Parts: sequence; structure tokens; C-alpha cells
Amino acid sequence: MNDDPRPSPDRAAGDTPGHPPAGDLDVDAFTTAIEQFHRFYVRLPVPEKLSVTTLSVLDTLAFSDGPLRLTELTRSEQVSQPGITQLVTRLERDGLVERRPDPSDGRAVLVRITEAGRRVGRSRHADRTRHLEPLVARLTSGQRQAIAEALPALTRLAELGRARP
Repeated sequence: MNDDPRPSPDRAAGDTPGHPPAGDLDVDAFTTAIEQFHRFYVRLPVPEKLSVTTLSVLDTLAFSDGPLRLTELTRSEQVSQPGITQLVTRLERDGLVERRPDPSDGRAVLVRITEAGRRVGRSRHADRTRHLEPLVARLTSGQRQAIAEALPALTRLAELGRARP
């Protein structure tokens, strides 16, 4: 057994056995930080008493390039087909989405967000910003700068994740 605390030449410091090295980023530690932040973030109070899945569907539709099929929402939201159908029915009843026949396939339905649905998303974003501002103010200027510098990379990482098949 090697008692030398220094990483071996084939593994960088912070690399976890079984996980490929990612340069100078400890992906395991990054994953843990993102998971901890996500647990806190999704539980921030929101003015609309909508489920996380409902809000996620609205976000997915708001940031898509156009209407989506129910099958695409099922896949992106990781919800069963009957579950997404029930959810979209409720959202349509509440005026947050609209369903239309898919002109390229009469059996399929396209779902698009309405302006009321977009308002829910904007309200949620503004409310979360209000909750985060005082917490961010408690960080050191170096911590705020580190987050600011990480924003382009986090945005790109999200783009890469959305682009995955």
C-alpha cells in the first residue's frame, strides 16, 4: 500500500477512483456542491403554490425553441406519459399552456407556454432573486467574484447538458 499522500502521476489531486480526471476540477466535489445548492434552491418559497414538476415543465417550455410534443416533455421531465398528460391538462385548464395538433403528425399534440405561464416563470425568478440577494450579500467579495467568474462556465455546462441526446 502506498502511504504517500501525493497523487500518483496518473491521478490528479482530488480525483476519485472510478471517476475520470477532469483537469483541475474535482467533479465529485462539484457534483456535491451543485446537489447541495439545488436542494436549497428548489425549496425557496415561491408566490405560486405549484409543484416542482409543474414549474419545471413551464421552464422547459419557456426556454425551448418552440412548442414541444408530450413525448418530449415526458423524456425531459422524467415523468410517465399519463403523468405528463394529466399535468398538461391542469396547466391548460389554468391557462398556463396551450395544446395544438402537430401539423406534421395528426396523432401527436404540441404544447406551448402561454403569456400567463411566462408570467409565472418571471415571478418565480424575481422572487428567488429577492431571496438570494441578502444571502449573496453575506458572502465575501472574493466568494462573490468566484461565483461571477464561474457563471459563463456554468451556463455552458447547462447548454452542453441540454444538447445531449
